[in-house]
Amino acid sequence: MASRKALQPNRVNGDKYSVLLPTYNERENLPLIVWLLVKYFGENGYHYEIIVIDDGSPDGTLEVAEQLQKIYGEDKILLRPREKKLGLGTAYIHGMRHATGNFIIIMDADLSHHPKFIPQFIKKQKEGDYDLVSGTRYQGNGGVYGWDLRRKLISRGANFLTQVLLRPGASDLTGSFRLYKKKVLESLVERCVSKGYVFQMEMIVRARQLNYTIGEVPISFVDRVYGESKLGGNEIVSFVKGLLTLFATT
Repeated sequence: MASRKALQPNRVNGDKYSVLLPTYNERENLPLIVWLLVKYFGENGYHYEIIVIDDGSPDGTLEVAEQLQKIYGEDKILLRPREKKLGLGTAYIHGMRHATGNFIIIMDADLSHHPKFIPQFIKKQKEGDYDLVSGTRYQGNGGVYGWDLRRKLISRGANFLTQVLLRPGASDLTGSFRLYKKKVLESLVERCVSKGYVFQMEMIVRARQLNYTIGEVPISFVDRVYGESKLGGNEIVSFVKGLLTLFATT
């Protein structure tokens, strides 16, 4: 009985959280990430929806998502697929058009981001009425697990360069586990011009420009369990180009 009373305040405050899950070849990961999301939202009494934006995955991710929708219900699992890969930024725009929550959570679908941190994101946002809350691997007890030395050096180097050149006021710019006020995310996406991995970095830089407030929560980032990493040489070159562009224009 006491636990039900503890859940009630979150339901009556009117807040709803829309989780945007862009997917490409995440057939093995999607069932577990959805189960974890349902678990942690349900245990904490939050009103939520999960929007799966699949970009034409050839491995059958969309078919798995359809089965999950039957299990959890169309009110909880929304499917908004696209025919092919069109970029992360456009996936968020596409998902936002269908989101009914006043807060939006973006995260990876490959289990790198554990939903257990979401209640901490929500608590942090409430504490300071932050416009966005970002997960950080580089503060407090945050960290990275499962990466080889090359990946760690790339990530640390990218974050260091970004801090020196852009002074963004946040410790982890290349992460993609965040909670936004919906109106704030809409405003930022309208202004962002970057694609791929640079997109996340530009979001923070633009937020600083617009004087949006940023909270941070230490997270543990775990390398994907199934499937292959999508980080390659082209993405690294694009990141450097994007970083220099932002340095020159912000």
